[in-house]
Amino acid sequence: MAARGGQVVREPLYQAMVALHAGMLVAAPLEALLRPRGPRLLRAAGVVGLGAATALRIWTLRTLGDSWSTRVTRFAGGGRRVVTDGPYRFIRHPNYLAVILELAALPLAGGAVYTAALATLLNALVLARRIPVEERELSADPRWRAAMLHKPRLVPWPS
Repeated sequence: MAARGGQVVREPLYQAMVALHAGMLVAAPLEALLRPRGPRLLRAAGVVGLGAATALRIWTLRTLGDSWSTRVTRFAGGGRRVVTDGPYRFIRHPNYLAVILELAALPLAGGAVYTAALATLLNALVLARRIPVEERELSADPRWRAAMLHKPRLVPWPS
């Protein structure tokens, strides 16, 4: 994205987000080892949720191509490609929806109920700050505003 004139936006919670994702990958197996596994139904729901999250993640990444980044990027002068196909036909932030599902489902699939709950709560706090930062940058482009602001952020509701 730097080749197209993108500049990384300073995000106070970026490191917290990275730590949360890494921490969940450590905490979930530890919890599964140290305490009895959660109910079988919750584990099954975790496996199904993880499958849905993975499918959505692949669809999103294939749609974004080289426009995907873990960082919020600022573009001056229309250097950003406005993506409106794939899952972006339905919602503004399908990648965040995939992350929300992953952080809840992956620990649940292994029976780590407490890790799933804590990761979901902390992720909600991080995303409550991060999504507005990203949308502020995206909204600077009138093409993005016209194409995307009328769509829901995360949950595709039938009209």
